[in-house]
Amino acid sequence: MKNKAVVLGTNYYIGLSIIRCLGRENIDVISMDYEKYGTYGSKSKYLKKQLICPHYEKESEKLKDFLIEFAKNEKYKPVLYPTADQYCEFIDKYLLELRKYYHITMDKKGFWTRVMDKDELYKMALKYNMPVPESVSIKEENFIEKVKNNIGFPCLVKPTDSPKFVEVFREKLFICNNINELESVIKRIKKENLDIIVQRKISGFDDQMYTFDAYLDKNSNITHWVTCRKHRQFPINYGASVYTEQVYEKELYEICAPFFKGINYKGFGEIELKKDANTGKFYMIEINARTTNLNALLDKVGVNFPYIAYREMIDKPLEGYYIDYNSKVYFRYLQEDLMAIRDYLKTKQISIYKILKSLFNKKAPAIFSIKDPIPGLYYLIYKLNLCKKTD
Repeated sequence: MKNKAVVLGTNYYIGLSIIRCLGRENIDVISMDYEKYGTYGSKSKYLKKQLICPHYEKESEKLKDFLIEFAKNEKYKPVLYPTADQYCEFIDKYLLELRKYYHITMDKKGFWTRVMDKDELYKMALKYNMPVPESVSIKEENFIEKVKNNIGFPCLVKPTDSPKFVEVFREKLFICNNINELESVIKRIKKENLDIIVQRKISGFDDQMYTFDAYLDKNSNITHWVTCRKHRQFPINYGASVYTEQVYEKELYEICAPFFKGINYKGFGEIELKKDANTGKFYMIEINARTTNLNALLDKVGVNFPYIAYREMIDKPLEGYYIDYNSKVYFRYLQEDLMAIRDYLKTKQISIYKILKSLFNKKAPAIFSIKDPIPGLYYLIYKLNLCKKTD
């Protein structure tokens, strides 16, 4: 393949999974990181080269110039991959300039940022009849009264800008059981000048969380898709997936495909949904606009989304397909899954028998790979603080 792939960020396993998916297809993959320390993904045998670049937030203008300068020296236009929400926001900010030098799946400036904003996403959902939990924005008049009358307790306090919220509070959301708790949380959030929405809590355990992962072409038509079901998250109940199974759930396609088409989505996207344990109805929770942390699972069951995107970007699209069976393969992020297991057992939400039984399922590990072992070894060294900050 003549076009190189540029991956922004290898200090998390999403970047590593993209590198493996592309490198196996004989694509030259270049990673760009703002420091070397902790970038275990860059140790993959499938990576051609790692470049140290300016920080995406502290020096965003310099990073934009760095990327453009790199692409100017390439004979063929590289394909650009963000690995985190912050990189999506960076690309959004400079999309019109970057698209002159890079293949990027999205063509509307600011669109990724909009779909990641909970308030904006809620408005889109209402416009295109996508089921979402009832929500109230803190900007609305009579906010507290609307929470009492329309949402009820317990309720979820969620940020409109997740990356900034997590950076400040180290939490994805807050749960409030009464008005006093809600008002206390709002005071904390207002001090940080962050916006929030209050959302109805959908009944059901963590295994009622599902994902619809899809690739949409330049005409916003779905060409490839997979559905999955979460089993464990960390932090438990409202965290990121750490143990997830690929299962075929056709209803998710019927719900999500019209919405994706309606908003003219392009490229890879993942809609997270929760199934109400009382009614069986699915509700959209959020959209992930970049490669998901389940990418190792999606790849293992036969849908290589980074490569699908690459081929379409260079005008050599792959034939569409989807997984219409239960593969019985599970994604696992070992470190955080062990912490999740500890907390599930402590709160008596899962039995020891169920935990032990899950250990014998066929897995798609987040990091460790027999065919590409060095990143896993480096990850262990990094976590044990045996590598120096200057490495």
